[in-house]
Amino acid sequence: MTALRLERLTLAQFRNYEALDWRPGARLVVIAGANGSGKTNLLEAVSLLATGRGLRGATTATLARRGHGVWAVAARLAVNGARFDVATGADPEPPHERRVFRLDGAPPRSQADIAGRVAVVWITPQMERLFGEAPSGRRRFLDRLAAGVEPAHARALAAWETAAASRRRVLAEGGDVAWLAGFEEAMARHAVALTAGRMALVRDLGAALTAGAAAPFPAVRLVLDCAIAARLASEPALAVEEWLRGRLASGRKADHAAGSAAVGAHRADLRIEDAASGLDAAMASTGEQKAMLMGIVLGHAAVVARGRGFAPLLLLDEPLVHLDATRRTALFATLGRLDAQVLMTGTQASEFAPLADLAALFSCHDDGLASAPLPAVHATP
Repeated sequence: MTALRLERLTLAQFRNYEALDWRPGARLVVIAGANGSGKTNLLEAVSLLATGRGLRGATTATLARRGHGVWAVAARLAVNGARFDVATGADPEPPHERRVFRLDGAPPRSQADIAGRVAVVWITPQMERLFGEAPSGRRRFLDRLAAGVEPAHARALAAWETAAASRRRVLAEGGDVAWLAGFEEAMARHAVALTAGRMALVRDLGAALTAGAAAPFPAVRLVLDCAIAARLASEPALAVEEWLRGRLASGRKADHAAGSAAVGAHRADLRIEDAASGLDAAMASTGEQKAMLMGIVLGHAAVVARGRGFAPLLLLDEPLVHLDATRRTALFATLGRLDAQVLMTGTQASEFAPLADLAALFSCHDDGLASAPLPAVHATP
């Protein structure tokens, strides 16, 4: 399997970086440094080469270095023997709140041109809250995974959110029937498309995990808890759209009072269980949850690779935290045989010593990166 490779990354006024010109070089890259030195900022910059809001979900205006309104991230990427350039940053025109892209130096026809060529998968410490947080967090997680495989999923989500917001506004203004019917038709259509995408992701990721894509990490069982999905499992999409339109039309008064529709794509939840034991992930230990999450991310990378025809960039922010020695060893073995280029961070370079023969080490500090050899290891950590 061919892998997407990051050959060069250039930053300007991004987060704590005034300017950076970096060539990762190796397939496995370790970025080590103290907390606050800019390790996660570097991974965030790479994540922004894909469409979406990156691994922190930040708004465009918050990404600039303090005192600056305009920032830029540019990269030379390679896949299947072909090189291309992608750049993104704040619109140079005030108020700098819009994010713009360039593909080989020119504006793309649409963000779909970027989404079709760049795929990035990541894990961050913040994602470990996934198992115990509200359903909205798990929906965002699921939709991000689905969009990573099929970029059109993100467009369906944006269209559904726009239609739902417009319906709430019209309800608040008195409820013009013609306008409401139009927005409800759009909500129903996009909700069914969104749900179909979520179902496909759960199916494909489940198959990848069953086939061992997460090994040696525990495989999980993903269950989409959703009234729309339950109907789509046995009814045609058009019939489900008609049912949803009827529910929205009959629920206008109650929805206005509640401030939200009683049915729709926003009511779905994702249940995550250990496939072997059936244990709900929310009841697992912190270490078990991290292992499950690592398995999901590795499985997702495999699904993306099959769907796109190339392995995505894999960003692992503090991947060793909460993993015991056995699972750290398993992670290193897994990374050694992956097709993907992997960028990972940690506070101590010595923790990554088992990768000394495979990985390049960069020491991260406030004003840049410095290349350094990984320390050798003579015993299992």
